[in-house]
Amino acid sequence: MNSFYRSTGKRIIDFILSGVGTLVLAPFMLLIALLIKLESKGPVLFRQKRVGLHKKTFSIMKFRTMRTDTPKDTPTHMLQNPDQYITKVGRFLRKTSLDELPQILNILKGEMAVIGPRPALWNQDDLVAERDKYGANDVLPGLTGWAQINGRDELEIPVKAQLDGEYVEKMSFLFDLKCFFGTVTSVALHKGVVEGDRSNKASEDNQT
Repeated sequence: MNSFYRSTGKRIIDFILSGVGTLVLAPFMLLIALLIKLESKGPVLFRQKRVGLHKKTFSIMKFRTMRTDTPKDTPTHMLQNPDQYITKVGRFLRKTSLDELPQILNILKGEMAVIGPRPALWNQDDLVAERDKYGANDVLPGLTGWAQINGRDELEIPVKAQLDGEYVEKMSFLFDLKCFFGTVTSVALHKGVVEGDRSNKASEDNQT
């Protein structure tokens, strides 16, 4: 049963959830897009190269949360004063993780899953190498995952990779449910989110 879930069932569920989510959330996402455009110039969406299944790269999508003059390809946790670049709408989106909503399109396309290791940055070679030890680069990256509910930005890279490997070992329908509901709690409590210069952490890049 679990082998079917891993090979086929998980993708079927992801496709259905992302398809329904796209239809249901479309008006809400349009409202967010309008608020972003009203506050600052620039595109509504932010695209960034990430590492996907079998280390193939793809473009992840997020709502833009920072001004267009933010230093390019600089992780948010490495900016000296990220608050000066984050827009008012962007601050709310990041706090509530609503900036991640466009990734349901990545899930619909089969580039991501609802649950899985968060996709590493294209230049995050240290994290990719650590994940190789646990086979975590050989599953679809996720919108959220086991590491995200166990520390998120606060995790050191080796610990994050180890948790990603633990997810690969335990991946099942019930474990995905545990990660999903754990994410709801983490977002509600704003757990594990770090802004500012934390260059020794495995924080993912949200800069736009």
